Amino acid sequence: MRDIEKYARLIVDYCVSVKKFDEVAIYGSVEAMPLIREIWREAVVRGAYPRLIINDDYLSEVFYRYAPKELLEYVSPIDKFIAEKIAVRISILSPQHSKPLVNVDPDKIRQRYKAIREIRDIFTKRDAAGDLRWVVAPYPTYAMAQEAGMSPIEFEEFVYRAVKLYESDPVRAWMEQGRWQEKIASMLSKVDELRIVSENTDLLAKVGGRTWINDDGRNNMPGGEVFSAPHEDGVEGFIEFEFPAVYSGVEVERVRLVFRRGEVVEANALKGSEFLRKMLEVDEGARRVGEIAFGLNYDINRFTKEILFDEKIGGTMHMALGSAYLKTGGRNMSSIHWDMVKDMRRGRVYADKDLIYENGKFIKDVV
Repeated sequence: MRDIEKYARLIVDYCVSVKKFDEVAIYGSVEAMPLIREIWREAVVRGAYPRLIINDDYLSEVFYRYAPKELLEYVSPIDKFIAEKIAVRISILSPQHSKPLVNVDPDKIRQRYKAIREIRDIFTKRDAAGDLRWVVAPYPTYAMAQEAGMSPIEFEEFVYRAVKLYESDPVRAWMEQGRWQEKIASMLSKVDELRIVSENTDLLAKVGGRTWINDDGRNNMPGGEVFSAPHEDGVEGFIEFEFPAVYSGVEVERVRLVFRRGEVVEANALKGSEFLRKMLEVDEGARRVGEIAFGLNYDINRFTKEILFDEKIGGTMHMALGSAYLKTGGRNMSSIHWDMVKDMRRGRVYADKDLIYENGKFIKDVV
């Protein structure tokens, strides 16, 4: 990947601001070792203490295929200790296989996600308290390129542009993106109700009093969204997602959801409907919306089946079933957080009945 040293510095300095004696956990696969080595170097130079935790898709599949029920429900005290004590978490998205769990029993995935909710809750609370600096950043792999329908070189260029490494000063570019997004977040913070209208979609979401977060690339690289959480009982209507909803490598196509008082009362899909239903049964919070957001990174203009990119596509919105980010004011709790992306390039959004967004962009009078 081009400019890998620049990328490592962007992550270490801009995204998570590594400091002396920070305990830094770096997660990634062996595919990402070129970037991991540079991040490790930059962390050590700044006086931090890094540790590496390797992810492996083959080993993950082995766990889900052969783990007995009591192991699927086991919560490691070591994992819990790391979640509670680490100062910085850097997750390098670098899958070796695009669908490692595609033929795993959905019940096993449901059991495991329910069990590790405790770990997720620690992360969510520390994030809300500002006690944890974290980022998820991609490293292009052949699996990701193939899933996105691109050649390896083409996908490298896609990632290069998405994270703004083509800019002479990526940090300044992200700060400019952040200032523009902050205007949008500030405007939305005054809104009580959003109405989302598009083909096969007419959805109302109560957001009054909730905090809109400006994702300027510090927690997600690439950044490029503003998000919040609707009131737990404040979503009404129906919505259909043109893009596949991908979770743990399982694709669910053309998801259609109907909401009453914030809860999914009907859920259908052209493909993967059984998996969709299983995930909705994980816990009570899985049937409610934990996030609603606008994608604002116009350097990302195509669907890749990787949510880190897809939720930022300029001209889209997304919503997540399950856990809310506490810093938004959302209170929905769940062991899942499943983002689903809606193409709004032929849609409209009204804020308290006033048009604010049309055909994939906020109208000029608004921002």
